[in-house]
Order: sequence, then C-alpha cells, then structure tokens
Amino acid sequence: MNHHNLQRHLQRHRILGLSLAIALLFPSQAALAHHPFGGNVPSNALTGFLSGLGHPVIGMDHFAFVIATGLLAALWGRQGLIIPVAFVITTLVGTGLHLQLLDLPLAELVIAASVLGFGVWLALPERGQWWGVAIAAALAGIFHGYAYGEAIIGAEMNPLIAYLAGFGVVQLGVAVGVFAFAQRFWPNLEEVKALPLRFSGFAIAGIGLAFLSGEILG
Repeated sequence: MNHHNLQRHLQRHRILGLSLAIALLFPSQAALAHHPFGGNVPSNALTGFLSGLGHPVIGMDHFAFVIATGLLAALWGRQGLIIPVAFVITTLVGTGLHLQLLDLPLAELVIAASVLGFGVWLALPERGQWWGVAIAAALAGIFHGYAYGEAIIGAEMNPLIAYLAGFGVVQLGVAVGVFAFAQRFWPNLEEVKALPLRFSGFAIAGIGLAFLSGEILG
C-alpha cells in the first residue's frame, strides 16, 4: 500500500471511529429528540415552530438520516431531490399517525436501522436507481415522523401546525443544503468510487450502528 492509499485508508477509519464515538457518547439523544423543550408541550405557534425546527436537529439519528437523503439526492441531480421531499412528506404522515394514537411497533429500532441502511447505501459502489432510494426514504419517514409526534401530543391546533411547518422546513433545508454542497464541492459524484460520498456513508452507518446497538442492548 503506497503512502497516498495509506492516508486515504486512515482517513476513512478516523471518520468512522469518530462517528461511532460521538454516537456512543450520546446514546440518549434519540429519546431526548422527542422533547426539544424538555418535555413541555408547545403552547403557542412560536414555541411550536421552534420545537419543530429543533427536533430533527438535536436528534443525531434523525439529523444523520436527513443528511444521507441530501447526499444520495446529489447523485441524480435535481431529479434526486425527490428523495428528501418524499421523506419530509411522509414524516408529516408519521406524525399524524402518532397524533391519532396509532401504534407503530419498534419505531426507534426501525429509525436506527434506517440510518444504518442509508449509510451503507452511500458507502456502496453501486446505489441502484433514485426511485428505489425515494421509496425507502418515504417508508423511513413514517417512522421518523412518528417519533416527532411525541413532542406535540396534546397541543392545540396553532402550535401543532407550526410544529409541522418547523420540522418540515428544517429537514428540507438541511437536505437541500447538503445536496447543494455535494454538487458544488464534490465533482464526479456519479463515479463508482466517489470517495467523499463513501466516506460520508461510513460515518452515517457508524452512527446508525451505534443507535441500533443501543436499542437492541438497552
């Protein structure tokens, strides 16, 4: 292995190791993310909107998945943006299911598995077709949205609508921002080896694996 390849090898393992360490240090964030205001239900439109903005960001598992949708979207250009859009739409559906007091079993386990799966998807040299990724993102969105619903149960209509708007806006904003960054600074994304995407996939998969381990062992 020459010096250049050795450096790449070490860089990849540093990214993966750092991601695992961060996720393992904060295993409770998946649960905490359901309560951006410390468990208090938003009482007005402003707190509802801020709670919605915070929920997908302070939960590392949710945040990692949103980033993954943006990175995968970058592979297919504007057409690929259907991937994060499908995810965001179905998170609204998932929240609606929670508000209807319908039970989705093993939701946190599925969320962790979805983060791991999309990280692996990014790391693979062949990633299939955009519509397959969009379908998977939409299915995952139902479970992520179900988790988001925990923070808004019992709220009145105004904070509820603001909450939905908040987490919809922040997720789409993050995904589109990641998409734009990848398109601008990482050329040749369509190439099989597309190393920045693959390294990002290893990192996201590490976060997903840590959360999945926590769910199984906890």
